[in-house]
Amino acid sequence: MKQDPTRNAAYTVDCDDYVHVVEFNPFDSGDSGNLIAYGGNNYVVIGTCTFQEEEADIEGIQYKTLRTFHHGIRVDGIAWSPETRLDSLPTVIKFCTSAIDMKIRLFTSDLQDKNEYKVLEGHSDFINGLAFDPKEGREIASVSDDHTCRIWDLEGAQTAHFVLHSPGMSVCWHPEENFKVIIYNLAFFNQLKRHIRYNTYTHRREKSMASHLRNSNWHEYIWISLDISNYNYFQSKFVLNSYAFSFLRWSTISENLFATTGYPGKMTSQLQIHHLGHTQPVLTGSVAVGSGLSWHRTLPLCAIGGDHKLLFWVTEI
Repeated sequence: MKQDPTRNAAYTVDCDDYVHVVEFNPFDSGDSGNLIAYGGNNYVVIGTCTFQEEEADIEGIQYKTLRTFHHGIRVDGIAWSPETRLDSLPTVIKFCTSAIDMKIRLFTSDLQDKNEYKVLEGHSDFINGLAFDPKEGREIASVSDDHTCRIWDLEGAQTAHFVLHSPGMSVCWHPEENFKVIIYNLAFFNQLKRHIRYNTYTHRREKSMASHLRNSNWHEYIWISLDISNYNYFQSKFVLNSYAFSFLRWSTISENLFATTGYPGKMTSQLQIHHLGHTQPVLTGSVAVGSGLSWHRTLPLCAIGGDHKLLFWVTEI
């Protein structure tokens, strides 16, 4: 059955304030519910959500707020730690945030009496990307408009610091070799993208083609791409324009599925979900002043923040 490409959000959750960023936990937290974090003007909310696509006895979405963390300043980015567990005693909730004051905050909570955070300082401009190492969660990588990538330990000390040729926009760790990270940095008026693979052990930089990243399952952190030949192919095949969207995130369950959203701050932001087997979007939606974009860990479902709302779209693979 052919999908209707234009659809409203399948599910919504009301929030107390405007949502600037939303992130599903990409790691198994040991619970049947799906951890989700979203950030507003001065807080971070941690919750769980379960969808009818997962549980037959649920109608629509079942959402529960676990804790609200005071942040004191607008939240711009959120990254989950793989140490987060809901089935441990005590419970472990660990994540970090970036903010407009150019600081990183590392939060740790047991959802009871322990609620702590550390401030990591060093960047001199806006922080655009954060990521925990996915194996043990013992280090955090960050990239910034200050043309640097920095590696931090959980005590807040910098263990590595190197200079980029342009603002760093996104960063992730190699899924198997935790001494490597990959950085997407901005160049040539925000159109030509270059990926640099950086070995934190040897401090060696290597250019890397986006096709290599796609095939190695580093999908979530590839925004548009690449060298000029791949960019032209990608743009013509999917009728994309780099000025038409601000985020591109690959699905965590399919190497062929990705979503894009329009620039935050406009009155209406557009969501498009694309499949590599189709030249046109398989789903199109819109949300008032939408911001943030995140894929569910096990479902073809993505979330966007909005004005006092979380919105969720479901598509077919």
